[in-house]
Amino acid sequence: MTDQRMLQKIRALLAKAESTDYPEEAEALSTRAQELMARHSIDRALLDAAAGSRESPAGRRVPVASPYEMPKATLLHVVAEANRCRSVWHRDLGASTVFGFPADLEAVEMMYTSLLVQATGAMLRSGSRHDEYGRSRTRSFRQSFLSAYAGRIGERLRAATRAAVEEASAGTGLLPVLATRDKAVEQAVTEVFPRLRRFANSVTNRDGYEAGRAAADRAALGHHAEVRSPG
Repeated sequence: MTDQRMLQKIRALLAKAESTDYPEEAEALSTRAQELMARHSIDRALLDAAAGSRESPAGRRVPVASPYEMPKATLLHVVAEANRCRSVWHRDLGASTVFGFPADLEAVEMMYTSLLVQATGAMLRSGSRHDEYGRSRTRSFRQSFLSAYAGRIGERLRAATRAAVEEASAGTGLLPVLATRDKAVEQAVTEVFPRLRRFANSVTNRDGYEAGRAAADRAALGHHAEVRSPG
């Protein structure tokens, strides 16, 4: 299957997962999409290594729209890391730059978009919030909701990544290949952005935090998420 045909199939699966009203169907569709992504990424990395490919990491600008830009940028960050990519958020530009190899960049953008749709839908279904005096707490609830969602998704992706790497690496020489690609991505980021600062999400609404983690637990990922080198 060519790259474009594979990507079209993955996009179709994710679109169905986002539109269905049945959580079990969304889970099955997203699981299949994740399996295709992981298989495609591993196969591409091994083929490039065997062919002595000189393909290098590239940067891709991904919009991070307001409101709640910080937790959205965090969601993109954890998805990027799970796909052996790195993201750099530009607060003033309303976007992040994601660095990685081309096939992995495609996976990042598709999965981030899908998870953002799921997160936004779950957040809106949670409705508005007010304190005991009738004052609106909706913004702090949603900010905390998305922050917790991103954090929990990151935990799930890391756990799935470890399992997927272990399963795929037996007898393939995969780990050194992924480690080499991971180092190349890190170098690409450092060359463009030699001095970076980390940021931390603020969580000020406990109800939003707990609701966001619960929504992340329900998000369709499956057991075979994207693969990246451990560490």
